[in-house]
Amino acid sequence: MKEKLKQQVHDAIYAHKDEIFTLADSIAKEPELGFKETKTAQKVADLFQRHNIDYSANHAITGIKGRLKGKSSKRSIAVLGELDAIVCHDHPLADLTTGAAHACGHNAQIAAMAACAIGLKESGVITELDGDVVPFAVPAEEYVEIEYRNRLREQGKLKYFGGKAELIRTGSFDDVDMAMMMHVSMSGETKRVIDIGGTSNGFVGKLVKFIGKEAHAAGAPHEGVNALNAALVALTAVNAQRETFKDEDYVRFHPIITKGGDLVNVVPAEIRMESYVRAKTVEAMLDANEKVNRALKGGAMAIGAEVEIHDLPGFLPLVNNDEMTNVFEENALKILGEKSTVHLGHNSGSTDMGDLSHIMPIIHPWMGGVTGTVHTRDFKVSDPEMAYLISAECMAMTIIDLLYDNASQAEQLLKNYRPKMTKEQYLEFMESI
Repeated sequence: MKEKLKQQVHDAIYAHKDEIFTLADSIAKEPELGFKETKTAQKVADLFQRHNIDYSANHAITGIKGRLKGKSSKRSIAVLGELDAIVCHDHPLADLTTGAAHACGHNAQIAAMAACAIGLKESGVITELDGDVVPFAVPAEEYVEIEYRNRLREQGKLKYFGGKAELIRTGSFDDVDMAMMMHVSMSGETKRVIDIGGTSNGFVGKLVKFIGKEAHAAGAPHEGVNALNAALVALTAVNAQRETFKDEDYVRFHPIITKGGDLVNVVPAEIRMESYVRAKTVEAMLDANEKVNRALKGGAMAIGAEVEIHDLPGFLPLVNNDEMTNVFEENALKILGEKSTVHLGHNSGSTDMGDLSHIMPIIHPWMGGVTGTVHTRDFKVSDPEMAYLISAECMAMTIIDLLYDNASQAEQLLKNYRPKMTKEQYLEFMESI
């Protein structure tokens, strides 16, 4: 019976292939940055309306949360897709004004989430399951435009700068027991391979401002205090700390200067910088951040400038749930055949799915079907069936396994699961940053 349900979902997904491909292409052609994804959110809402999927809007500003009701609501599993794009001005589909582009493949996530929901709904399979499915288009996974988000925070429109963190805070995951999503491969591999399991870095976000004193750059530089020099000395000081970072902690610090001065003939009096301090564990992340702050202060002191450092809650390290990963892998192998999955180790990138992984079981597999490397001009989906349909099928079949037969497999998984943090502990940690 369970295999019959899986075949019905497969048939329903492929029956709506054109609609799913059209959605992915439409999102790619109108990319939007985090907490600004109004057009993309509307596309998801329109699709939910077409398929009579109940939903609510405006979760963490732009999120769209659907719900498919099973024959009983014993447990609920969220299937997530991220609404936002990244900035990549040279990407062929970049927005000419903002530089936004789906060089991250989030349009594929939305397509896969939608395909999974359509498959379960239109096949009628959802009514055979003992639990609800929550297709959820979530905002702002890319932690960018930090100053803009800080203004939203000051205006009281949000508190945390990552979409899932804000959704946790506002209670949008309070009625969800576990969650899953896919991401396209980080480096292009057109072949049909899925990377599963593994961990990734967390990070602290940073806004840094060096404050000096302006003066004529040629006529009276001795009367000024060069904030740019302070920033450069500070970055050199951070580099001098690198040997104190343990290799196994995967520490990363990669700042950008968002304001480097006003005029070439004026000693720079204000330099602004954004960065993350990343690491594999929360402890390593906080330790590295303390060292970076010490170096930033030292650079300012050396030049006689001042520095303002605003540490901001970023993302927590990602930890995939092993039991969910095993269920997903079994289905992936049935669909794609032997040797189609690769077990990951650690990835030094970050995702706000890490936040969710600290309070509930999650999986975050990486799907092939793309060429180029994410966040570059060369990135593109080259195998849409793999990226949109097969990924959706793998997730839908995993859901069937978990919620079939009185949701017995989901119940056992949750019985074995021990969260790293309660929601209350998570929020307390975020506030401590």
